[in-house]
Amino acid sequence: MQNKNSQPIIYSIILIVGIFLGKFYILEDPSAQNSKLDAILTLVEENYVDGFDISDHEDEILISIMQELDPHSSYIPVKEQGVLEEEMRGSFSGVGIEFNIIQDSLVVVSPISGGPSEKLGILSGDRIVEVDGEDFASVGLTNQDVIDKLRGEKDSKVQIKIYRRGLPELLNYTIVRGDIPLHSVDASVMLSDKIGYVKVNRFSGTTNKEFYTATNKLLDDGMSKLILDLRGNPGGFLGSAIYMCNEFLEKGELIVYTEGKYRKQQEIYSDDDGRLKHIKLVVLINQGSASASEIVSGCIQDLDRGIIIGNRSFGKGLVQEEIKLPDGSAVRLTTQRYYIPSGRSIQKSYGKSDKEYHAEMYIRSDQKEENIADSLKYTTKSGRVVYGGGGITPDSIITVDSSLNYTKYNIIRANNWISEFALTKQKSVDFPNRLERLEADKLYQEFERFIHKKNEDFDLSMGEKELLDLKIYLKATLIKNLYGNDAYFRVITQSDKYVEKAIEVLE
Repeated sequence: MQNKNSQPIIYSIILIVGIFLGKFYILEDPSAQNSKLDAILTLVEENYVDGFDISDHEDEILISIMQELDPHSSYIPVKEQGVLEEEMRGSFSGVGIEFNIIQDSLVVVSPISGGPSEKLGILSGDRIVEVDGEDFASVGLTNQDVIDKLRGEKDSKVQIKIYRRGLPELLNYTIVRGDIPLHSVDASVMLSDKIGYVKVNRFSGTTNKEFYTATNKLLDDGMSKLILDLRGNPGGFLGSAIYMCNEFLEKGELIVYTEGKYRKQQEIYSDDDGRLKHIKLVVLINQGSASASEIVSGCIQDLDRGIIIGNRSFGKGLVQEEIKLPDGSAVRLTTQRYYIPSGRSIQKSYGKSDKEYHAEMYIRSDQKEENIADSLKYTTKSGRVVYGGGGITPDSIITVDSSLNYTKYNIIRANNWISEFALTKQKSVDFPNRLERLEADKLYQEFERFIHKKNEDFDLSMGEKELLDLKIYLKATLIKNLYGNDAYFRVITQSDKYVEKAIEVLE
């Protein structure tokens, strides 16, 4: 069941080293030159009017070259490599977001669960355009620029402005940096006597252990059906995705296979160690579910092991192998593609640019059967038709109502009023007795009075659905402060139509 691919990536090292070999060859000797690029680099270094030391620009040159390959191949300078390794292993102090730089704009991929940004209501897709009064949507913005600005000492503050799609004005946030927890499993709770719920936010080095512990607890509580929530999960370690699939499968099932021009096809099968083989399963995904999340949901779908509910996933099905260089930097080079059991490739089209590639998830409409070419139709183990073309299309699609307006809800969260109210309110709650009887409507009335003390002119009028979600989030936040994440998810899922659909399917 283990991925044993350990071949050295010789050609990637040649790619990196070869760029600089031209410096050591004589321009007049064509036979000594590897390429036109080598010649130009040497020409610039030896003749430019103000002087130009190639070694001072290695990082920029390598980043540019890797960007020409695909959206996921990258060169990682020394400082950034250390940060990325830290994120996958432990914890750090900062604002708590995963991000991408798209066309010199900082885009939030997802707020890290339990971190300061998530608590303030920063969302996937938000664009951070200003940091501490400085424009942050500028040419040449790098990952290191973001890290330098947004990470910092615990309890220090950073002011940011965010552009959120559909809102006419920028949102202002004051974020107090804090310790960023990097747990993979946000919650594991029983939603009924038989139905368990597990929320997994990423696939990291601790996922296997966390998932094992979480599901064991639910099994002890009588779970026979499970909702596995992978919404907004950007992926991570392949080994953790394989482990999770294996938990649900009988021995000898194909989980995933990989293949590339310079890599032989490698197939990974389940063993006989799965503890959840007889658990009835629903997996929740959305457009923020990527990579390892898509391997899990795609495998479960192709083998007819469970039902997939939600929205079409991101479509990231490329395998990166990491080569560490002597100075501590690294290259992540795409060497293979993932294929799930039906033979589908998860990877979507690269588009015309990185901007188009990443923006596609916000402008797409879920593909319907009549729009799918015959060549993109596949069959599951039992013969059901499923679709290729990038990402995982759910068995049951949840339609997002684009007409809903959450402007007031967003402003309230951005001002940190909910968290502040919850912290004040919890001091007066006689828990656990009063907490169990806490009514969302009465709590909201207290919250209204709290808001008007903060800003007597603030207009709290909003739509019915927006108000309902605000009331439930208010109650869930208070309960989270007192009882933690599990209690929070037990409340917040009460108004979650994805979860409602999953319960309907399981019952």
